[in-house]
Order: sequence, then C-alpha cells, then structure tokens
Amino acid sequence: MRVVLSTYGSRGAVEPMAGLAVRLRRLGAEVRMCAPPDEEFAVRLAALGVELVPAGSPVRPLVTSVTPGSAEGLARRAADLMAAQFAAVAGAAEGADALVATGPLPVTAGARSVAEKLGLRYVHASHQPVSLPSPHRRPPARRGSPLPSDTTDNQALWDQDAALAHTMFGGPLNTLRAAAGLPPVDSVRDYAFTAHPWLATDPLLSPWRPTGLGVVQTGAWYAPDERPLPAELLEFLDDGDGLPPVYVGFGSTPLSAPGEVARAAVEAVRARGRRAVVSRGWAELALTDGRDDCFLVDEVNHQALFRRVAAVVHHGSAGTTTTAALAGVPQVVVAQGADQPYWAGRVADLGIGAAHGGPAPDAESLSAALRTALAPATRARAAEVAGAVRTDGTAVAARLLLDGAGRTA
Repeated sequence: MRVVLSTYGSRGAVEPMAGLAVRLRRLGAEVRMCAPPDEEFAVRLAALGVELVPAGSPVRPLVTSVTPGSAEGLARRAADLMAAQFAAVAGAAEGADALVATGPLPVTAGARSVAEKLGLRYVHASHQPVSLPSPHRRPPARRGSPLPSDTTDNQALWDQDAALAHTMFGGPLNTLRAAAGLPPVDSVRDYAFTAHPWLATDPLLSPWRPTGLGVVQTGAWYAPDERPLPAELLEFLDDGDGLPPVYVGFGSTPLSAPGEVARAAVEAVRARGRRAVVSRGWAELALTDGRDDCFLVDEVNHQALFRRVAAVVHHGSAGTTTTAALAGVPQVVVAQGADQPYWAGRVADLGIGAAHGGPAPDAESLSAALRTALAPATRARAAEVAGAVRTDGTAVAARLLLDGAGRTA
C-alpha cells in the first residue's frame, strides 16, 4: 500500500504525521510525506527514514515574522498553499492508495481535491479538537474576523464560520479545481473536513463529546524519539543535590517579548529553589545571566528530557502537552493563542498542572503557577494520568488506513 501524508505548519504539524509515517512503514506500507522544506524538518524526517517531498515555502520565516500579514498577503499565502497541493502533492500522490492531510484549511481543502482528482481515499486529520465543528464550544476566530459578541448560539457561530471560510478560500480553491477538471465546492470547510474527520488526540487528555459530525478519535500521534541527550545536558541534570530542574520552552511559538519572558521564567524558577533548562525555540529565548543554575538547549529529545525534570513550563501545544503528560511531569501552560488555551484548561481540569492567567507572565505569576505544579499532589496526579494516556494512536490510525485500502473519500 502507498500512502501520502500532507501537512503544513510548525513542528506541531509535522511531528505527529512523522509518527504515523513511521508506524505505516513498520507495517509494510510505502510512505511519502509532503511538508515544508525547512531544514530542521528534513533532518528529522531523514533520521526517521521518512521520504520528504517539499511542499510550499519554508514555514519558520512566516511563523516568526514580527509583522502580521495583510489581508492581501494572507489571501496570497492561502492560494500558494493550495497551489502546492495541486502541484507537489499531486505529483507525490500519483499511484498512491490514500492521502492523509492536516494543517490549515487551504492545505486540507487542496489535498482533498487532489485525492478526488486521483480517485484516492482521503482522510482529514486534526491534532486538536478546537477547529472541529461542535455545538459544545464556540469556533475559534479566524484572523481579521472576530466572532460577534452578541451571538451565543454555538451552532449559529459555526454556520457563520463555514460561510466565512468559504468567502476567504472558496474562490482560489474553485479556480484550481476548475483547472483540474473538478466541479466547484460550496463549502470549503465542510469539504475539507469530510463527514468523518480523524481526531488524533488522547481521549483522556482531550475527550470528544459526540456531535452530528462522525469524528473518529484515534489517540495522539507521536514519533518515538531515541536520540540521546547531550552529555553536557546530562551532566547538568545529574547535578543539583537531587532536585531536578524545571524546563522552560515555547517550541515553535513566537513571543512578542522573549527577553522579558525568559527573565521572568528564570526568576520564577529560582524563587521556587530550582534550576532551569531553557529551550531556545523559535522565540530565540536566551539565558539572562551567567549563573550556573541555568542550561540553554536547542533541538533536543523531549521524551527523554521531560522524564528528568520537575515541571514543564510551555506554550500549550498539543504535542508538548501530550509529551509532558506521557512523561508524568507536572505542567505550567502559558498559552499564547490558537488551541493553546484549550490545552491549558485541560491541564488544569485534570489536576496535572496549572494554566497561567494570560500570555505575558511575570516572575510573580509564574512562581505562583509553579507552586501548584511542584506540589506533591500535582506530581502524584501527573504520574496517575501518565499511566492512563494511550500510546497506540499511530497504530490505530495505521490499521484504519490499511483496512480501508481501496476506498475513496
């Protein structure tokens, strides 16, 4: 069986699909992965033995840009993402049996169009539940189009969201479809999601309440990471009179004031009598002074590192939240946007950490959150939840794909 995976976004969009690719290859499938051509993704996929087909522009310059895109710029970017699906992804999918797509709506709508043109089975996968229509929650606001504050009916808001999505992306998508000999679609969002989207999240960390949408929850996807930790980091972890340090990192999320956040985090960790491991990340965090109680890391094996720390202070991505939960380590989530407030709420509701009240922490607010995270009861609860988080998400998804070989979208 031949499977093509298509994604576009930062590490949180690439890593889960890499996990599925590894699982499919173990089961004998031939896999290609279409993803941004950023060097770090190419290195990671090569190490996993997954073939990368570059699709779209490098994502890091777009994510870390300090200047928000104009409406015209966003429309052009969306059109480029769709065009990449009709070009690079369509080429990679020739002769394949299935196409699995995740990422922004222009990517998944374009991917389904490619699958339709080639007669392939198509699966839409989401690594968070926030964007999937549900009467149980409000839709997230689309950039430049805030939700009306006077509307409280969630279903009405989701209907408005579908109309807005089509206004934003329907024109360029249908233009590309017409050139490919395909009929127009009248709802880009619903077309991309299908009637049975997959939700690649853990049922305990992220329970899905049934709706009219036939969501298939597989469990979270992640790629096993067997990279050793650097010797210097291991030495730092082994020091400290038996007290493990606190990890601080914001992954691929940019910050408006990274220097202030790093300073506040280090002061908060020190106030709790701990050392700090600070991840540089795409926000380019740096150490605030030359004291030896802090260690700066670049790309590193989080699965191994998180098992060695006392708490994880992070931005609240699906991947980091799940990795920390699997490690049984308490968390402090400083959500910046998108689905991150959702994950912060889940961490607090489960009692495995604290949700920081706002995206701009200071030393006092972070210290208070760390007090909760470092409490013995929180540590015990985090260990309990770790034993209940499923680790078979990619196996479930791979089997669904292999068992459904030959079916179209």
